[in-house]
Amino acid sequence: MCGRFTLASPAQAVAAALGLPDFPALPPRYNIAPTQAVAIVRGAPVPEVALTRWGLVPGWTKDLARLPLLINARAETAAEKPSFRAPLRSRRCVVPADGFYEWTGAPKARRAIYFTLADGAPFALAGLWDRWLSPDGSELESCAILTTAPNALLARYHDRMPAILPRERIAAWLDPELRDPARVSALIDSYPAEAMRERAVGPTVHSARNEGPGCVEPA
Repeated sequence: MCGRFTLASPAQAVAAALGLPDFPALPPRYNIAPTQAVAIVRGAPVPEVALTRWGLVPGWTKDLARLPLLINARAETAAEKPSFRAPLRSRRCVVPADGFYEWTGAPKARRAIYFTLADGAPFALAGLWDRWLSPDGSELESCAILTTAPNALLARYHDRMPAILPRERIAAWLDPELRDPARVSALIDSYPAEAMRERAVGPTVHSARNEGPGCVEPA
């Protein structure tokens, strides 16, 4: 799964990694958690950056209070799930990140492992977004991150990993003309383990209230 991630790279580096002409300068984030605002890139041929709530709210939802927190969607079954099948066809996005966390160990001895690309560059997580209209007429845009089978590096800690899109697949993922679920799903694969790195980090990141570079300091 993917329950926390980071985006602290300079805007120019994010734009280069995602193949965009530019990217807005955002405050560095080292402990992005569910329900918080996250940046997504959506649309084609001219992609746009939007801030959305992490935790997808399907447009057809009637009672937000009864909806489970949909922060992740399994890539293998998203086309079959009522909450995700429409966004998979027509409301795909990428979520820029430069690292993510996974936890390991017994409850009283949990430690966080921080995963990045081997070169430290930002990357694109495959995502879905939707727009919900509340009874009072206000709009809420939200997103979820797709997950897939883990590579050898992640498999030691979890049976899922966030779906990282290679740069050459980002344009196809954002292409509004691509609507066939089978072709869309074929863009998702486990990112190569040899292209990633891991390191244990300290306890600062355990609380979603904590923010700052201390979250990624080695244990």
